[in-house]
Amino acid sequence: MKRFLKMLLLVFFLSIVYSYTLVIEKIPEELVVFEGEDISMNTLLGINIKGENEETLETSSSEVEKISENVGTSNLEVSLFDAIKIKDVNVNVIPKTKVIPVGNIAGVKLYTSGVLVVGMSEIEGDDNKKYKPYENTGIEEGDTIIKVNDTHINSTDDLIETVNLSKGKDVKVKYIHEEETKECSMTPVKTSNSDYKLGLWVRDSAAGVGTVTFYEPSSKTFGALGHGITDIDTNELINIASGEFITTRILDITKGESGNPGKIQGTVENQTNIGTISKNSRFGIYGKVDNLSSLDIDVSKEMEVALRKEIQTGKATILCSLDNQKPQEYEIEIEKIFKENNYDNKSMLIKITDERLLEKTGGIIQGMSGSPIIQNGKFVGAVTHVLVNNPQEGYAVFGDIMLKQAKEIG
Repeated sequence: MKRFLKMLLLVFFLSIVYSYTLVIEKIPEELVVFEGEDISMNTLLGINIKGENEETLETSSSEVEKISENVGTSNLEVSLFDAIKIKDVNVNVIPKTKVIPVGNIAGVKLYTSGVLVVGMSEIEGDDNKKYKPYENTGIEEGDTIIKVNDTHINSTDDLIETVNLSKGKDVKVKYIHEEETKECSMTPVKTSNSDYKLGLWVRDSAAGVGTVTFYEPSSKTFGALGHGITDIDTNELINIASGEFITTRILDITKGESGNPGKIQGTVENQTNIGTISKNSRFGIYGKVDNLSSLDIDVSKEMEVALRKEIQTGKATILCSLDNQKPQEYEIEIEKIFKENNYDNKSMLIKITDERLLEKTGGIIQGMSGSPIIQNGKFVGAVTHVLVNNPQEGYAVFGDIMLKQAKEIG
């Protein structure tokens, strides 16, 4: 019995330690907020947060107030029972910013930093034997090859040329695996065509269509999609070196239905450059607008980015273009708001209610990601996902998250 009680107490103690560890890990070391925005951090009994004036801040309901009242940087200290310092939180308060919601469909071309490994296969050598040069090297699908021997790899052609120049001698391959740079050695296999191969399938670019969410005039930056672009084979976020944003012409719309999401099909042939893409994050793609006229927007229609406390469940509208004309407003319903969510792009649950849009698309379809959401004259977010079993419903990301991402490149 005593042994059982000891075990029970140990399990209880470990569960408490685990709970505190999870909460502490979720407190960020860097925090960017808008002027007047609530700062939310989950805390537990004994986890104290102090400002620079050494005053312990009230954290009831997990909200730290007043820190965002003044633009600039400040520091918060997180401690356990005011005795053990855990970490510092650097807070950067940025001024409220106005943006122009866009809603135009555009084409995306991304070029990777290095080449992305999307598959592996055996190689048949000129001796008719099967080889796996990649075996036991540590390289995996989703990794990015950045260098072979002393040659930087920027395209599939670079990789093919460099491997062929090896004439079958071992090559040193430098690659990125889960944000860590690693190196391995591989022996290229000579094929019956006298080519040398590593047995790796790679890709150096990606293309598609999506919706431009907003344009921020002061920095000439744009945000789009509301979600990152992932590789179709590995489902990993593509690590880009550069990218192009170009106008597109809509060719066809496939209406969505339960279990079968619809899509917008477009072409980027003979279209106009909009700007350059420099960031592909899980909250969207971002870059600079080089040709503002190509967006065909009314620069007088600036609006504030709504703070989360200003967003309400109920009626709102989205802007999107479905017929190669100017974007139109369509009614939606914001059904749920997840105000403390900073970790993914599912900030709000939304529902398409406009009969005109439902007639055209059946709800949210591929290509509408990034459609800006407007409520009470403010930009509140962008469409990101559709619920496959109910295309009338989907998710949206907060506008403040997208703008903060854009500010990092602005």
